[in-house]
Amino acid sequence: MYVLFDIGGTRMRIGVSSGGREITAHKILPTPPDFKEALDVLSLTAHELAKGEAIQGVVGGLPGTFHREKKILTRASHLKKWEGKSIQEEIEKIFKAPVYLENDAALAGLGEALFGAGKGHPIVGYLTVSTGVGGARIVNGAIDASVSGFEPGHQIIDLSSAVEPGRNPAGTLEGFISGSALKRHYGVSPQEITDKHVWEELAEYLAYGLYNSTLYWSPDIIVVGGPMVAGHPAIDLHLSTLYLKKLLASFPHMPIVAVGTLGALGGLYGGLSCLNKFFK
Repeated sequence: MYVLFDIGGTRMRIGVSSGGREITAHKILPTPPDFKEALDVLSLTAHELAKGEAIQGVVGGLPGTFHREKKILTRASHLKKWEGKSIQEEIEKIFKAPVYLENDAALAGLGEALFGAGKGHPIVGYLTVSTGVGGARIVNGAIDASVSGFEPGHQIIDLSSAVEPGRNPAGTLEGFISGSALKRHYGVSPQEITDKHVWEELAEYLAYGLYNSTLYWSPDIIVVGGPMVAGHPAIDLHLSTLYLKKLLASFPHMPIVAVGTLGALGGLYGGLSCLNKFFK
């Protein structure tokens, strides 16, 4: 039995796979802010789903920037109490099995590229708009090589806002369109914002992110996931695409822009695709 997990700033998705080809069972739970408490929930839930079967390996996604060896999170804006912890070592102790960790957005992008909206496209750009904004470039069914991973949410789109590198998302794409930014700005959760003009403005800001992503990733398709795009209310991706067409008027290639089809399970599907590579 294999354990798959995707832990975000708000929710954690935990699944198991008995044969490495499909997700046998899964649960979605709130993410406890405390590191130890979250690991306790991960352990309890995964063992419950595994129904007593021995764990052969674990693949998991976490938000933030990893140390190059992907054992420790050096920066995690939405999981501050996880920074600097020996995460891989602690999870290996829990399951007594090898553990492979990856950025959560990269795993979700891999899932969408292989099983979801990006399937069949050689170069897939992926953006997720949730508590934060993340993403990755997927090339020929693999997460593209990088030194420190991808952080498209921290691209600066407004020079008039003060930016504190790595900490304050003001002036960045994440600082304008993420769920945490909206809650900080309006004092309520995004689901409570009913002013259509707010959502229209967010669609324009997302278009800037799509534009920049097109320029530096040159993808066949950009898949956009996360509750800020797939929830209710949500950013209108069709409107963002119209803005993007205007911005790319002189660019030779307009990528397809599509909403992700795997929903909250994208990261688990991405983890599923890693099993054969790392544990077989």
